[in-house]
Amino acid sequence: MRIGVIGAGQMATALGSGWAKAGHEVLIGGRSPQRAADAAERIGSGTRHGDLHQAAQFGEVTLVAVSGTAVVDAVRRAGGEDGALAGRPLIDCSNAVAPTAFTGAAPGAFVLAEDAVAERLAGVAAGAHVVKAFNVCAAEIWAGGDRRYEGRPLGVPLCGDDADALRTVASLVADLGGEPVLAGGLNRARYLEGLAVFAMGLWFAGYDARAVLPQIGSSSSAG
Repeated sequence: MRIGVIGAGQMATALGSGWAKAGHEVLIGGRSPQRAADAAERIGSGTRHGDLHQAAQFGEVTLVAVSGTAVVDAVRRAGGEDGALAGRPLIDCSNAVAPTAFTGAAPGAFVLAEDAVAERLAGVAAGAHVVKAFNVCAAEIWAGGDRRYEGRPLGVPLCGDDADALRTVASLVADLGGEPVLAGGLNRARYLEGLAVFAMGLWFAGYDARAVLPQIGSSSSAG
């Protein structure tokens, strides 16, 4: 499968590397030609590079992997409003965290900078089938070799309205060794983005998010 990646940062490299190793064709598109070339070189496996327009036109699937506050602008620059992404899955892995969030130590310091990115993206990317995915685990997790947690594949929640697009993205999750978790329509992406921001607040404040959200029956005191 051809996968165009809008963005040349950590998530672009982490997910692109996994898909390239799984046999997919990947093209990294960036606003900076040098950054795109460097990212493609890090990924290897014949990965190509180009600009944002080329990434949008290349893929049977497109991943937008830029800062959450800049994702809509990046898709506009790639020609999204002109239908460059129409008829295909567009994966949004962003989290629109306010830039000042990382300066605080308390969980409450992490706030959503804007409304749900995925829904706004659907209004900009004319005809594209937006799927929210890969926004919960950090890039470092996807860059690692073992994408399992306590012996189980990493779960990847997916929110989207198009059944075919969801199936396609689910197959890409499986290609990375993850387990797709169907989490409802795109209108539920706001909850998924909020969950990620809440979890980041816990991690950076030194709390264990697993203790806040344990699986039912996992406690030793459970009856």
